[in-house]
Amino acid sequence: MDLITKERDRLLQRTARVYGLSFTVVSLLCFVLPGAVSLTALLISLPLFVVLGVAQFRMGLSRSPVWIGLSLIAGLGILVVSTTIGSRPSQAGLAALLELTAASLAAAAVVLTSNGPRIATLVVVFLVIGAVLLLLTSDLQAPLRTAGVYVLGWVLPTLIAIWISAGVPQVSKRIASIGRAHRAERQASELEAQRRQGARLLHDTVLATLTLLAHSGVGVTPEALRQQAGDDARLLRQLRLGVNPNPSGDGVGTATSPVQVIDEPVLGTTLESVKQRFGRIGLEVSWHGTGQVLLPSEVLDAFLLALAECLENVRRHSGVTQAHVTITDDEKIVRALVTDAGVGFNISDIDEAKLGFTESVVARLREVGGNARLFSAPGAGTTVVLEVPR
Repeated sequence: MDLITKERDRLLQRTARVYGLSFTVVSLLCFVLPGAVSLTALLISLPLFVVLGVAQFRMGLSRSPVWIGLSLIAGLGILVVSTTIGSRPSQAGLAALLELTAASLAAAAVVLTSNGPRIATLVVVFLVIGAVLLLLTSDLQAPLRTAGVYVLGWVLPTLIAIWISAGVPQVSKRIASIGRAHRAERQASELEAQRRQGARLLHDTVLATLTLLAHSGVGVTPEALRQQAGDDARLLRQLRLGVNPNPSGDGVGTATSPVQVIDEPVLGTTLESVKQRFGRIGLEVSWHGTGQVLLPSEVLDAFLLALAECLENVRRHSGVTQAHVTITDDEKIVRALVTDAGVGFNISDIDEAKLGFTESVVARLREVGGNARLFSAPGAGTTVVLEVPR
């Protein structure tokens, strides 16, 4: 039995319990009215009402037909006792019997509509109880009127059960459709995130090296160019083989397939590697503050890659060959200030479509809960503040 069928049956059982117990209480209140039935019949019926209530309560918890049968037997017992022992029931007693047979016992119809055998049982139960009711109360009220109330009482819970049984599969299909849409959206988001991460890495490494080559490597030694190009070649090879473009905390790329194991680092993931990289390509960086950055792997990667992109922007755009980096930390935040005394620029002129600062710095830090702030003006140099949480 699949999950949705189990959920449907549980819903039907709970509905039957609430429906049956509600009318059992109403019927009992009518029974205890003075003169409704004889005192002897009332005293005998009270334990049967208890059995009926317990059976209906258990009917809401279990699919066992025992509780359905017990509730029906207890209800029939009340009907027979109240009409055959002592004086005949009054109009209040008749109302109590109709509440019992046409409403309380009709709760069984809710759980007897889930399959063919149960529907057959429902038909038999409906006919037997109806026949006993009409036989024992024919002198108290016109049989046609009694039959009308009885039939209406059983039709109502049957329709409720059919409505629930038909509605649950529709809800299930709707939930499944929403789930599929959610999975498709999540996969699209993951693919877009991977594309953006790959674009950032290519922008920060390969494109930077190509820019150096386009300018004939001015200010950079041939050895430094060869080493930088070698690092980029390893990065491209790892991306081609399906390695996660995000470096891990130990500097080893993680493969998307368990059979792909690559020990070459995608990028240096230590502060020292960033220092060495820009020392090779001609940017003189003065480092201040703490000499170690202790952060979770994912946060450390984003922080150092954003820092490297800021230094690359200094090298390419500031017009100077010197930069200052000050790294400080406290209990909650690690902060880096990257400053230069270059030409500066008007911040409002930054093209949001460019990867350089918007993606490689701001978006990268925000993905790990960090932030970046930029301060610059024409002729006044540039300062970038990078912040990431511990």
